[in-house]
Amino acid sequence: MGYKDVYDAWKSDPEGFWMGAAEAIDWDRKPSKALNDSNAPLYEWFTDGMVNTCYNAVDRHVAGGRGEQTAIIYDSPITGTKSTISYAQLQERVALLAGALQAKGVTKGDRVIIYMPMVPEALVAMLAVTRIGAIHSVVFGGFAANELAVRIDDAAPKAIIAGSCGIEPGRVVAYKPLLDGAIEMASHKPEFCVIFQREQSPAELIVGRDFDWNDVQEGVAPADCVPVEGDHPAYILYTSGTTGAPKGVVRPTGGHLVALNWTMKNIYNVDPGEVFWAASDVGWVVGHSYICYAPLIHGNTTIVFEGKPIGTPDAGTFWRIIEEYGVKSFFTAPTAFRAIKREDPKGEFVKKYDLSGLRGLYLAGERADPDTIHWAEEMLKVPVIDHWWQTETGWTIAGNPMGIEHLPIKTGSPTVPMPGYDVQILDEGGNPVGADTLGAIAIKLPLPPGTLPTLWNAEARFRKSYLEHFPGYYETGDAGYIDEDGYLYIMARTDDVINVAGHRLSTGAMEEVLANHPDVAECAVIGVADELKGQLPMGFVCLTKGVNRPHGEITAELVKMVRDQIGPVAAFKLALVVDRLPKTRSGKILRATMVKIADNQEFKLPATIDDPAILDEIRVALQTIGYAKG
Repeated sequence: MGYKDVYDAWKSDPEGFWMGAAEAIDWDRKPSKALNDSNAPLYEWFTDGMVNTCYNAVDRHVAGGRGEQTAIIYDSPITGTKSTISYAQLQERVALLAGALQAKGVTKGDRVIIYMPMVPEALVAMLAVTRIGAIHSVVFGGFAANELAVRIDDAAPKAIIAGSCGIEPGRVVAYKPLLDGAIEMASHKPEFCVIFQREQSPAELIVGRDFDWNDVQEGVAPADCVPVEGDHPAYILYTSGTTGAPKGVVRPTGGHLVALNWTMKNIYNVDPGEVFWAASDVGWVVGHSYICYAPLIHGNTTIVFEGKPIGTPDAGTFWRIIEEYGVKSFFTAPTAFRAIKREDPKGEFVKKYDLSGLRGLYLAGERADPDTIHWAEEMLKVPVIDHWWQTETGWTIAGNPMGIEHLPIKTGSPTVPMPGYDVQILDEGGNPVGADTLGAIAIKLPLPPGTLPTLWNAEARFRKSYLEHFPGYYETGDAGYIDEDGYLYIMARTDDVINVAGHRLSTGAMEEVLANHPDVAECAVIGVADELKGQLPMGFVCLTKGVNRPHGEITAELVKMVRDQIGPVAAFKLALVVDRLPKTRSGKILRATMVKIADNQEFKLPATIDDPAILDEIRVALQTIGYAKG
């Protein structure tokens, strides 16, 4: 069956399609039906089934004779450490930590916050929590104390599991003082904390509240898996949104298992036993879905990598990992590839490694500009698949289903909707628009299994944020269009569609033009206030390493390129060369914050910002052309 057959099979019988996919999961009690629409438009999946996430990710592989297979490879160029954990070893470690949590009173439905660096113990902690039916909320390691406190108050955890420190290139980030500060600030107080001590910065433990990771497990009985209902939350993940208070995305157990298992073969084209690598962090949704859960549920080997795409030690570190461990499918963010391309534009490091085992590269997290995709294709000689999804969905909305059919790639498009997603382009009034017409991207309800059914303790906010604007649809917050072949194009966040003298224009389309300039390594386009036209586009570009032409020459060429390729209607006249762009730690460019700086507006420093000093650099650059005068 090709993609169209599979998609049509879902569309004609969604119930049968998802019940079929559920057969691949080991249930304690099989569900009698897939969709529960009794509380529409809040939909649930597999609600009368009983199942356990950890059993499906660990124990069933041991029971099925795969105990000796490597489950987790740990590679930390930052500390010079490498190790492997088999499925049988993982089962022992997870059951013991789960037993320790149980012994201290953690039971089904309790929340546990996990605040860990990129070490295998982070996955052990996640699995241990789900093993006993508790609900984890992973907070990106090193998050500021006040942001951690907000999450503690919202999730109200019984316990917190934390690392003593995280290690970045050239510096050690002590987590324990941040954790102590957060608990002090929070109204809710956890009953206890478990601290994983790292030798680079061991933490002082508070007697009676803090327990050492190893000590707390001594003499406890390993815990068995606790079956939970299909709609029981496996975890809460707070969106690292660039504005506003964090939203606690709820991930229900049954649908999560079914959907993630389905994606591993159908989307990423890997078979059980093969090595799959997502270069992300457990603090983000990619780390939840594709470092921890999906590879293990499907019986793959997953890689926990503590390093960066460049500088640990060089721009060849990704290629070393792929060669050394025989990675078949590799998933990372476009921003990582832009960093590598900027550092090694000719791909000298690529030539040093044997990448012949790699079948495909998958990019998500930010729009993958055509220039980066072409560079990656040329260097790696494998299909480069841009696919699109969100923290809220937990898995691919639109992609190229490599395990079903390798569809022709159209650069700039994440290809087509996956089964379960009826994607529509709507105008402001909620009416579907024709092919090649820019509009709001929405998904007809119900969303498929594994997606969010609500927000934690915030149903009204869930309805307002996602369901009210377009009744009967989930509003993605992204803008784009669908071409006549059914290919989807994501052009910008809805907020990034700018209005220039009455013309609605996509900043993403302008970014594609700028990225095609041979000297440009990375770029962002924002809309700034203009008295005459309402808004004007402004481009920021980072240059490829080694380029030393006058900046005025380059910006003049960029203005001409946008004029030639998009037209005078874009009114693109403002372009700035900067050393770096402000980003979140997951690699998203903070465009909304840049707009506020340019327009002299107050803004809250985003919790997820990678380096706040960059905002001052952007302000200074803007002042040179008469903006950000406040």
